[in-house]
Amino acid sequence: MTAVVGQAAQLVAEFRRHSLPVVLVNVIGRAPGRTEAGWSRGSAAMSANWADLIDELDVQPTDHLITKRRRSAFHDTGLDTLLRDLGVTQIVLAGISTSAGVESTARSASDYGYHVVLATDAMGDLESYSHRHSIERVFPKIGETATTAEVIDMVGATR
Repeated sequence: MTAVVGQAAQLVAEFRRHSLPVVLVNVIGRAPGRTEAGWSRGSAAMSANWADLIDELDVQPTDHLITKRRRSAFHDTGLDTLLRDLGVTQIVLAGISTSAGVESTARSASDYGYHVVLATDAMGDLESYSHRHSIERVFPKIGETATTAEVIDMVGATR
């Protein structure tokens, strides 16, 4: 995941450099109920600060922070309202876990009508098969896929 974190940090720095909105998302749990069975499996190994954003993202006062409790960053978080208030029509997604949080957020973003770009080298998953499946089979149906370098080139060309 070190390479993924480095790519995500590059994206964040580039968006800040061009005064584009940066939205950072953490997750603090899941909805109660049956989903707790799968969640509790790994929770014993999690430290008290496991939901903290990583230092490499260098959180800035201008960043927008969203805390999610479900897979999608759009569900019950106010993210859609925030983005619309900022005039955002296109989003670039990166993060962990490709086949869960990133994919769910991408699907929601598409449903809300955003142009979705998925920075495929700035995301990762615990299972390489799941990561590949999302990138190769799901994401092309939802939006555009690109590398971090391609996204940075696109941002530079349009600013």
